[in-house]
Amino acid sequence: MRFFRLLRIIWVVIHYRLDEFILGHERTRFTRRLVSFALFWRPAAKPRAERLRLALESLGPIFVKFGQVLSTRRDLLPLDVANELARLQDRVPPFDGREAQVLIEQALGKPIAEIFDDFDITPVASASVAQVHFAHLKNGREVAVKVLRPGILPIIESDLALMRVLAAVVERLFIDGKRLRPKEVVAEFDKYLHDELDLMKEAANGSQLRRNFLQSDMLLVPEIYWDYTTRNVMVMERMHGIPISQIDRLQAENISLKKLSRFGVEIFFTQVFRDGFFHADMHPGNILVAADGRYIALDFGIVGTLSDVDKHYLAVNFLAFFNRDYKRVATAHIESGWVPADTRVDELEKEIRAVCEPIFDKPLAEISFGQVLLRLFETSRRFNVEIQPQLVLLQKTLLNIEGLGRQLDPELDLWQTAKPFLQRWMNDQIGIRGLWRTLKNEAPHWATSIPQWPRKIDQLISGNHAETLSKAYLHMAREQRRQTWLLILIVVVLLLAIVLPYLPH
Repeated sequence: MRFFRLLRIIWVVIHYRLDEFILGHERTRFTRRLVSFALFWRPAAKPRAERLRLALESLGPIFVKFGQVLSTRRDLLPLDVANELARLQDRVPPFDGREAQVLIEQALGKPIAEIFDDFDITPVASASVAQVHFAHLKNGREVAVKVLRPGILPIIESDLALMRVLAAVVERLFIDGKRLRPKEVVAEFDKYLHDELDLMKEAANGSQLRRNFLQSDMLLVPEIYWDYTTRNVMVMERMHGIPISQIDRLQAENISLKKLSRFGVEIFFTQVFRDGFFHADMHPGNILVAADGRYIALDFGIVGTLSDVDKHYLAVNFLAFFNRDYKRVATAHIESGWVPADTRVDELEKEIRAVCEPIFDKPLAEISFGQVLLRLFETSRRFNVEIQPQLVLLQKTLLNIEGLGRQLDPELDLWQTAKPFLQRWMNDQIGIRGLWRTLKNEAPHWATSIPQWPRKIDQLISGNHAETLSKAYLHMAREQRRQTWLLILIVVVLLLAIVLPYLPH
């Protein structure tokens, strides 16, 4: 089976003339000429990026999703390829609704009639790994039922195995193979895909996001019904709203687009800096707008998380960036370990200034974050910046926010919207409130550790620890005596330097 799949992939590579990508290394020059001669009957009439997109579409849903993930790695791909892959959509025909019923009954262990008052056998959405049906629970609540595609796991495992082989080939033969790190990209895709195959994980992500925004006047998140959720089936509250891409309908409902665009920015920064937990797949297909003007988030298969250290350095970078303090941006990169410690601050500062300065004082319509990120990635490669996986997701989400902002309010001033939020966050972190919160968080640890100090000290000075402690003490004593004599010598030299000029000659 895998052999025939490999033959299919090879045929697609030949059909779409992807030899241009695979045989890019100088060592394959002779092979490239042979291939070009053998395939003279099929000239590469379309641009390379379009041919790659068409090839991935023809190979099926898993390769389509791989192309979507790959499109977010603008640090690795040429701009034309990244832009073309960003056009990939899940054009996947649904599977039979009756088969979905059987899968639900197997997963929940009950006949469909005992679970739902009614179940719409026609799916309302179909994607690479799952599809969605509408239904009513026995208590009358409207729900959306997400069901994994039958037999999807063996297909995915087979395709992933072939992708790993292809990644190894590209790394050896492609001219930029090592820099593009195809093996790491495939491993990253493997992780995201397997997370999406476990609907319990997606449900947990949605539940966390809902709890974070439970009292929000900006974002609604559907409730998860855990009694009807398994690894293969997820049942959640059905949400009613207008797709955010339907601008005419939003305007007809008197929903403020400017307010929506501002909400989008605030939601993003709230998720990132307040929670360190953000929806990383906020494209228009996953967002509705409620009648009261709030966002509705759907599909929680991909989320990003940030540590306190990440949040701190990101906030420092953003604030320094908004204040055009490019030297602080450069030093923050070095302090965080994102660039090598021996990087010259002035050189990095100069490169960052050249990228960022032209975009200030412009409305969003005149700013392309794609271009800015591309140039920043080019700068990153020059300075050997280590790309952080969590930051790649963050960059992808920021690009999605840019797209929404352009669509809703081209005049949105991202800087003025985000800057007050970041300033409040930083003041909260480093001020009295931040100190008090840290003390409260650490108090339970101190309450359990302080009573253990006498026992730990006794253990330290008993047995072999006594010998170690004694040696350490003797070493410290010798070092103290050495420093004392050195200090005395320095004092004597200084006194002599002061007194000697006044002595009679």
